[in-house]
Amino acid sequence: MIETIYIARHGFRSNWIDPNCGSPTGLPRDHSLAAYGETQAQELAAYFQALPASKRPTAVFSSPYYRCLQTALPVASALNLPIYAEHGIAEWYSPVAPGTGLHPRPKTASELKAYFPEIDPSWSSVWYPPREGEDVDQVHARVNGLLELFVPEVERRFSDKHKCILLVSHAATVIALCRGLLAQPDMPLRVGCCSLSEFIRKPGTVGIVGAWEAKLLADGSHLKDGAARDWGFEDIQISSGKVINDVGIPGTKYLADDTCGPQIQRSSL
Repeated sequence: MIETIYIARHGFRSNWIDPNCGSPTGLPRDHSLAAYGETQAQELAAYFQALPASKRPTAVFSSPYYRCLQTALPVASALNLPIYAEHGIAEWYSPVAPGTGLHPRPKTASELKAYFPEIDPSWSSVWYPPREGEDVDQVHARVNGLLELFVPEVERRFSDKHKCILLVSHAATVIALCRGLLAQPDMPLRVGCCSLSEFIRKPGTVGIVGAWEAKLLADGSHLKDGAARDWGFEDIQISSGKVINDVGIPGTKYLADDTCGPQIQRSSL
């Protein structure tokens, strides 16, 4: 049974320094880490390496975006672990503006191995975010649904091998994950780059959402310069209580979003 869940945000992004830096994978918005972000990822790995063996994660699950995989890589290398790509903890995008297309979707785990040989493609994602985007309530619902399927599925697929896991994700998704584990949907929280949260399972609880207590929340004490560039949901633009629509990717206007939502059923666990 999983007893500890660590959640880290990716490190400092390269496009925050150079808006024209492009994407290593060719996928729009799939930016790499800046050199500073790579240093943060190394500091995160050093933190885990310094923990007693019983406290270290034994499985690393990452958003399939390049910057998250880059952040996960030093941890996986330091602890000699594979990386599992999970689309359910991918980036959050607000709803697409009508007629503009869809948001990007990262490559499959097998395709991403060309960039990160440490990826183990045997893990199949439990959830896919909709390419049409989500409002704030929807991203929280997505993450809560993911958690209720994901944790039991890790336990089932790995025969309860992992008691401690690490998730590497994005600011909005990290906040939704933290709120979901604590069942506190309105909890104020800001997360900086490579900040770390730690959750311990409460004894005797049933289900996943609300079954945890926080030992760390968006903590940056393991980083030399602290958790820079923090973000919270209050930073997004709101109009009449809704998130401002985003623009889809050119050329995707007529594509169908045929893979989204849960990929397994609760009854199959």
